[in-house]
Amino acid sequence: MKYIYYVSISVLLCFSPARADWSQWLGPDRTGISTETGFLKTWPKDGPDVLWKKNLGVGFSGISVADGRVFTMFAEGDDEFVVCLNEESGDEIWRFRTGGMFEEWQGGDVPRSQPTVDGKRVYVLGAEGTLYALKAENGDTTWTVDLVDGLGGRFPRFGFSTSPLVEGDLLFLEAATRNGTFLALRRNDGKVAWASQKDVASYSSPIAVDLAGARQVIYFSGQAVVGLSPADGSLYWRYPWKTSYDLNIATPILVPPDQVFISSGYDHGAALLRIEAGSDGFSATRVWESRRMKNHFGTSVLVGDYLYGFDNAILKCIEARTGKEQWKHRGYGKGALIYADGHLLLMSDNGRLALAKATPEGFEERAGAQVLSGRSWTMPTLANGRVFVRDMRKIVCLDLRSGG
Repeated sequence: MKYIYYVSISVLLCFSPARADWSQWLGPDRTGISTETGFLKTWPKDGPDVLWKKNLGVGFSGISVADGRVFTMFAEGDDEFVVCLNEESGDEIWRFRTGGMFEEWQGGDVPRSQPTVDGKRVYVLGAEGTLYALKAENGDTTWTVDLVDGLGGRFPRFGFSTSPLVEGDLLFLEAATRNGTFLALRRNDGKVAWASQKDVASYSSPIAVDLAGARQVIYFSGQAVVGLSPADGSLYWRYPWKTSYDLNIATPILVPPDQVFISSGYDHGAALLRIEAGSDGFSATRVWESRRMKNHFGTSVLVGDYLYGFDNAILKCIEARTGKEQWKHRGYGKGALIYADGHLLLMSDNGRLALAKATPEGFEERAGAQVLSGRSWTMPTLANGRVFVRDMRKIVCLDLRSGG
């Protein structure tokens, strides 16, 4: 079936020629920050205009948007899928079965990994541990890697959850295989380029940053945060960080020029590490450690010198370099957030979407509306003037450039 897309004159007037896609976990740079500006700062009572809604199966998978298409994952019946939708209408273009429903004693509610779109391909990791490279156009398989049967991977308690990272010719992910927990695969054929360290795998996703004079891939396992060489996986530095049940979930954050922020829930807390290069290699030393910011699953965002995030069910702002608490605000539960144009875009754990000024001086909600119902543990996606959110059963696309 062929799909033809019509773009109205009003859309052409509202959007610049350059697209503002959100093609992977935490957005273009894996920082949770969008460069979009000019969207509505006040909303009607019922919230921004709803462009479309789509019923899905269960899951926590994030939403990626690229080249007019929307990608996410869900489980339905005994099966798990990645689905591709039309960005304009929400119509399904294709779906692909990525495995069976992952069984976990607390009930599952998987999948959790977010598809990563890179040009004409989308990389998808199923909760049972099969990694797929699919054609974004039609979902056809380019290559497949079975992390369990093929590479000897061990199942994390809640299923494979890391979101693949593409950089250069490599694809990075965390999966405790027989040869190492931190992997780099060749993105063209899925062959293992290197495997490093024998950590307990957790649920975080890697980032690639310039740090202490070197390009590094930073992973957060169930035991430690580590910096590796992207070329060969050699260990640059390691900082132990053990959390109950190995549940290190939030993504590490670069605090320029030479520091890394990490945070975990389960009554653990947060730390800021300084990474330095010396004659004997790299070192990681603690700048501060505090229980003031315990990210359960939602990664914080760094805006200027301040971190905004959820200390379990309390929204907080802390000074990045000292850990000093600036303010705290209740009312969003264990939510998730991203940042754009001076504002936080917040999603509560019960489906309320809100917009708030991001300043260290205090909290000010500018707009809010109940847009979903039920548990919402998925980060909002902001792309091309639209916000995409989901709960356990439904995905909604709202127009942030009209309706006010």
